[in-house]
Amino acid sequence: MNIQEYLTAEDAAWAEQVIRKIHDKLLVVRERSADKIPSGAIDGVYDDKMKEEGPLGRTKTFWTNGFWAGILLQLYSVTKDERYAEIARFTEDILHDCLSEAEGLATHDIGYLFLPSAALDYKITGSPKALNDASVAANLLAGRFNPAGNYIRAWNGDTLPGFAPGDPEMHTVGLAIIDCMLNLPLLYWASETTKDPRYRLIAMRHADTTMKHFIREDGSVIHIVEFDPETGMYINDFGGQGYQKGSAWARGQSWGLYGFTASYKHTEKQEYLDTARKIAAFFIANIPSDGLVPEDFRQPAEPWAQDDIAACAASCGLIELTGLVPEEEGRPYLEAALRMLKAIDAKSADWNPETDGITMRGTTAYHVRDKVHGWNKNYVYADYFFIEALLKLKGQGIYIW
Repeated sequence: MNIQEYLTAEDAAWAEQVIRKIHDKLLVVRERSADKIPSGAIDGVYDDKMKEEGPLGRTKTFWTNGFWAGILLQLYSVTKDERYAEIARFTEDILHDCLSEAEGLATHDIGYLFLPSAALDYKITGSPKALNDASVAANLLAGRFNPAGNYIRAWNGDTLPGFAPGDPEMHTVGLAIIDCMLNLPLLYWASETTKDPRYRLIAMRHADTTMKHFIREDGSVIHIVEFDPETGMYINDFGGQGYQKGSAWARGQSWGLYGFTASYKHTEKQEYLDTARKIAAFFIANIPSDGLVPEDFRQPAEPWAQDDIAACAASCGLIELTGLVPEEEGRPYLEAALRMLKAIDAKSADWNPETDGITMRGTTAYHVRDKVHGWNKNYVYADYFFIEALLKLKGQGIYIW
């Protein structure tokens, strides 16, 4: 199904208008942030992960640090405006330097760091440096694979405090999380680029484990699963950033939906497409009537946390899924994506070029409420997926997942 052929004239005009607003805003915002690596806007001003301090010093390897470069490179691919590429390479250079700091990159999120930056740059320009950086990152991700349980370890560290009340402190060696499904494309990219099947096989084994242990019968998704690292046996699962154990963290649904769609695109394994459909059905059935997605589909009515991140990432997945299935099945996927994107544009977006950030109501975790990582604020990766989704609707941009 060709997405552009099935957009109504009204929908196509709306998408074109929003893309113009994106360009108008980013032409101004990019200059204010040319020497930053932002993770989100606070009171209309992008923060800077180059200046913040974390457990390992400056948070140069914070997991969202590839998305600002991704925004710039996607717009560069459309406009050929070299200034976008110049600013994106500020981030790429910092991440290049971090490749020698193994501990700072010791998470499964290395895909989120290098797919929207180095791998995307290589796809657009053929840069040898970008190819090398993304290849090294893929090897680091592959090195996190535990063959005992066929999973990619999520984090390093002796303990990880539970995200939700009642969770224990957990040693991270046996932990895997749903988020990794959208890091796997770094391994698919490496396999396709090097013609080495090992990367693809690791990705598929992790995806198979995720199908078995993370996806419930109703299509809802578990955030964190703990395995015995010696035997690979399932031990427990945790609510993580959602409301509680047994709930349905909306962003986890979007990672699963888009991740299994991507895995199907790279492997054509039917079970991956079927799993993406299953998750999509649950997601669409739970979108509120106003099109604005909650942080957790099973959270209480009050207090209400919204998550534009989940809506934007899921929209990207639904648009891709639309093109992989028969027209009759695909239309509801496309309609759901349009409903969420239009709701954000109308009710949850800031188009003022004097302020940073576009989507304004993202939430990282239900039980975290602070100014930096809390409820109803801008996050750069929500903006990335919003922009990616709009470009998809117009047949523009570069597919990186």
